Amino acid sequence: MSPSSQPPALAQFDLTGKTALITGSSAGIGLALARGLAGAGARVILNARNAQKLDEIAALLQDEGHDALTSPFDVTTGDAVTSAIERIEQNYGAIDILVNNAGMQRRGALEQFSEVDWHTLMRTNVDSVFFVSKAVAKHMIKRRRGKIINICSVQSELGRPGIAPYSASKGAVKMLTKGMAIDWGKHGIQVNGLGPGYFKTELTQSLVQDEAFTNWLVGRTPSQRWGDVEDLTGAAIFLASDASRFMNGHILYVDGGVTATL
Repeated sequence: MSPSSQPPALAQFDLTGKTALITGSSAGIGLALARGLAGAGARVILNARNAQKLDEIAALLQDEGHDALTSPFDVTTGDAVTSAIERIEQNYGAIDILVNNAGMQRRGALEQFSEVDWHTLMRTNVDSVFFVSKAVAKHMIKRRRGKIINICSVQSELGRPGIAPYSASKGAVKMLTKGMAIDWGKHGIQVNGLGPGYFKTELTQSLVQDEAFTNWLVGRTPSQRWGDVEDLTGAAIFLASDASRFMNGHILYVDGGVTATL
């Protein structure tokens, strides 16, 4: 069904003609979000540091009928980010949608957590959001339009043993999201957060296989299951589309109800 023949409500979710850059999109949640936005009509630009892996993922999405490009660069280095965004804007055109998904986890007792690991975690989870958003927003401000989606976490609200630095980083992303919305909303830019709960990915496979942890999580979650990465795509399309045009500075949690219950 073409956009012109869709009911008006559904047409708001159509991303045809839009270009979306998704950082950390060679696997897991990032890949699922890229596939979801592409399925809604967007041209997606995949990002990670491994160019070969990105080419393989782009080919996979292209075989599925999607419009997928690649842009390998390190999101934790400000100069590299600025140069990469300029290349994208010049070679691929305007970035309409930015999804800041790149992130990492380091577990360990807080009193033994190394300074090196702390700074690595913060550069990946927080600095990258600042660097990429700032570089992209400069172009969005000129166009007076744009969508930025920062990937937060239930740990933006809740803590767990052994992950205090990660929780601190995701709490920072939540507040940076609100700050971006406040500063850039006047330029026609919507900045919102997407907060996943516990999802089955390559990075959480050991937890999925931990029977005790899975039993605890399922019992703790009102929906009584792990999330599948596809569960995030509808929310991402919503935040990337005109359907959310009056949402700004909001964190949308997709967590099976974890943040709703003690």
